[in-house]
Amino acid sequence: MTLDSAPLRVVIVDDESLARSVLREYLASHADVQIVAECANGYDAVQAVAELAPDLLLLDIQMPKLDGFEVAELVAGKVRLIFVTAHDQFALRAFDYHALDYLLKPYSQQRFDQALAHARGSAVPPAALAGLLGAARGRQVPLARVLIRDGGKVHIIASDKIVYVEAQDDYVRISADGRFHLKNQRLSELESQLDARQFVRVHRSYLINIGCLSQIEQATRDSHVAILHDGSRVPVSKSGYQKVRDMLGG
Repeated sequence: MTLDSAPLRVVIVDDESLARSVLREYLASHADVQIVAECANGYDAVQAVAELAPDLLLLDIQMPKLDGFEVAELVAGKVRLIFVTAHDQFALRAFDYHALDYLLKPYSQQRFDQALAHARGSAVPPAALAGLLGAARGRQVPLARVLIRDGGKVHIIASDKIVYVEAQDDYVRISADGRFHLKNQRLSELESQLDARQFVRVHRSYLINIGCLSQIEQATRDSHVAILHDGSRVPVSKSGYQKVRDMLGG
């Protein structure tokens, strides 16, 4: 059954009732759309996707319990996504989660219809996206917390609690609050999401929180070891050592 021949089954996710009512109103002009659920927080949205298997998620970003990006990570590959938000600075990050579109509140019925057409696969990305993405460059917001899957559980770690991150093939091992967490993500990708003023790549396999650095010891003529507040010892390459010196002002 394709999206073209069957009703488009949609879940609306926004913590503001007025925002949900606007989406309902705009969707009402599309007779072949079925709203299967409305959710006021990210946790309920993840449950709705698991239980109802919708075709499309209309997803706010800043919400209680789980934000829109955390929802997107948890439902990856299960549903198409259109972000609907009042915050343009998240636009670039939205497309890391394979979003089809990014609607910036307030938006018109015409702009909404363009996004919906794109979700159906019957149109190219709206031209309005190019300008939005261009304006968002340089205003990206660093990741404030990291989502970790642990079997059926989900852990949320505040970024400033991370001591260091180690690359392990397609995973990263995150040290935080005296525990280790494995996350299916490349180190370079996580590095690009974290605050560059707080986290520094000291080695091809290691990223450290500069605020957790106690001291650096020389290991060989061209390498050093970072001693962190929790006693961890992390290798530091020649280039990594220079990065740390630059961050610390000398």
